[in-house]
Amino acid sequence: MVKLAAFDMDGTLLMPDHRLGDKTLTTLKRLRDRDITLTFATGRHALEMRHVIGELALEAFLITGNGTRIHSLEGELLHQQDLAPDVAQAVLHGNWQTDASMHIFNDRGWFTDKEMPLLLQAHAFSGFRYQIRDLQRVPLDEVTKICFCGEHEDLCRLQIQLQETLGERAHLCFSALYCLEVLPTGCNKGAALSVLSQHLGISMQDCMAFGDAMNDSEMLSSVGHGLIMGNAMPQLINVLPHLTVIGHCQTQAVSHFLAHWLDNPHLPYSPE
Repeated sequence: MVKLAAFDMDGTLLMPDHRLGDKTLTTLKRLRDRDITLTFATGRHALEMRHVIGELALEAFLITGNGTRIHSLEGELLHQQDLAPDVAQAVLHGNWQTDASMHIFNDRGWFTDKEMPLLLQAHAFSGFRYQIRDLQRVPLDEVTKICFCGEHEDLCRLQIQLQETLGERAHLCFSALYCLEVLPTGCNKGAALSVLSQHLGISMQDCMAFGDAMNDSEMLSSVGHGLIMGNAMPQLINVLPHLTVIGHCQTQAVSHFLAHWLDNPHLPYSPE
């Protein structure tokens, strides 16, 4: 029996224009009417997500920053992880061979060192934006995660450089083809969902989760019902071949799947 449903945002709940479709919102409210706990598990910042759920009038727990923060329905901080200062120092002051831009996140917001208006398109629906700052002057004990944005092949080369330097001191993951994240060791959406499920007294086997990128892999593999988007990164489908692949976020496939699951739970499902 499903008691909790966890949703990635970009490429999963959100359509390609980064909006939440009306059908999806209606279906999420149907889940709440069935007393199924909602959780948004995303790489986005808690400040942005609290605004989003307020605008949508939804009650949902928040796993943000790819598992670095967990917040209750009331906004209470339930769990947090930050990068170790020595890791933050190594990344911020490293001489990386890359064209990717660097971004720092902490509880006060999102920081980068130059204007990149194209990146703001993904946040148009919330109005959340970066703050321009000299990144090397950010206190090392105030870094939750670091993100690099750029071309995928460039980021793959950067990932090798970071792995060689950081070893087991950090967790590296792609939250999108163009986004490589440096997270605290052991920090991911799956670990955070496990913490939340224990807090709520819910078994992970009674959780359902949806995702599309490699930062969703631990979450999808650890729940009783993991669903992969049809527009997912090929690497995700390859590492979790036993999970069901549904339709594309453009067609609000999460809503399509859940409507079938709610109304015809004993019939086989096929994507649109």
